[in-house]
Amino acid sequence: MLMEILKLPVEDKIFYAVLVFSWTVYIWEAYLAYRQRKIYRTTMHVPTELGKIMDSETFEKSRLYQLDKSNFGFWSGLYSEAEGTLILLLGGIRSSGKWSGISHRSIFGFGPFLQISQSLVFLMLATLFSALTGLPWSLYSTFVIEEKHGFNQQTVGFFLKDALKKFAVTQCILLPVTSLLLYIIKIGGDYFFIYAWLFTLIVSLILVTIYADYIAPLFDKFTPLPDGELKSEIESMSKSIYFPLTKIYVVEGSKRSSHSNAYFYGFFKNKRIVLFDTLLEDYSPLNKSGEKEPGTGEENEAAGNESKSKPKIKKQGCSNPEVLAVLGHELGHWKLGHTVKNIVISQMNSFLCFFLFAVLIGRKELFIAFGFHDTQPTLIGLMIIFQFIFSPYNELLSFCLTVLSRRFEFQADAFARNMGRSSELYSALIKLNKDNLGFPVADWLFSMWHYSHPPLLERLRALTGPKQD
Repeated sequence: MLMEILKLPVEDKIFYAVLVFSWTVYIWEAYLAYRQRKIYRTTMHVPTELGKIMDSETFEKSRLYQLDKSNFGFWSGLYSEAEGTLILLLGGIRSSGKWSGISHRSIFGFGPFLQISQSLVFLMLATLFSALTGLPWSLYSTFVIEEKHGFNQQTVGFFLKDALKKFAVTQCILLPVTSLLLYIIKIGGDYFFIYAWLFTLIVSLILVTIYADYIAPLFDKFTPLPDGELKSEIESMSKSIYFPLTKIYVVEGSKRSSHSNAYFYGFFKNKRIVLFDTLLEDYSPLNKSGEKEPGTGEENEAAGNESKSKPKIKKQGCSNPEVLAVLGHELGHWKLGHTVKNIVISQMNSFLCFFLFAVLIGRKELFIAFGFHDTQPTLIGLMIIFQFIFSPYNELLSFCLTVLSRRFEFQADAFARNMGRSSELYSALIKLNKDNLGFPVADWLFSMWHYSHPPLLERLRALTGPKQD
């Protein structure tokens, strides 16, 4: 058997190595999920050390929610792996390439930028296929699992319009950026990888800068946080650590889900903080009795009879001191340089990948392995090398970044603690875990591989233990 494999042409070895590694990763992920699923099924009662922070009712709700999500993840993951395997075995990439070429010729004809135009058609077909095949799974996740456990706030009409809007906005960004990237690679000469990396760096910085101001408002309503005690306290806390805060927004996340979040964005002296309305105990419409759940504004008017009334959800979110503690944690990421460090790591990785791409793009066997015997389209080369050839490296990098992320989270918690907000962060973490039905018991191997944030108990112990640098 081994001798037969060694005798295969190098392009066949590449193809089967990609398939074997893909299934190896899937089996590993399925094994980890099985270990965690076993925890969900067997941990029926609140462990003793959790008795003071979680009641039996919330514990059971979170157990069932996470079990449903895990079961769903098994089937969706199996489908995704089977779909990817069939696409490779049946030559789906090559077939899409042919279709994109045929579509291009019938519309545009020939020209110096023929390959770029064909590549954009291929990219549009690929993203459309992905959106359509993923839609049933997304619908089930939203309107069965999230609905069952009280998180979904959307109507089907709102969801579908939102999906169409996301697809359109994605195409408006993806196609021009990809065309420029392909053009840079085409004309860049021997050092095109440097120009390509610089281009992607500039694009990523621009997108980060404009996202919350121009892209996110296409989907969610952003309003300035009203003047009051909370706003004054946030501004005061920001000044105390020299955080250059310019604006504070509240985003209407409650029209989609009752999950909560907070983040900041912006560069240099133009930082903004965004709070989900579901995070704010005194602001969330989910806490207001007698009101219908939002799909608000224009969406509600368009949805008309699609709007549905939901049962009243118990009061959720954090008090003002707890919100300040959460923001103290988030600002800790900025003060401790975590954001800059992540950007540097990301760009070092991006540069390395483009350099290796430049080394490998001339290898014909890579294209032959995936059915491209006569042509070597640059976009196909990008997909083959970044998605398939780099997959072992990507898995290792992902794990390393997960470990680093957990370290950063502990450091940010310690920063909030050093600001004198330890007790408020302690209670906020418990509340957020309850509101989002996070299950506080995790298999050690599953959490080590997957959790970008430390498990709840570990964070609480760190907040109450001896202070560390």
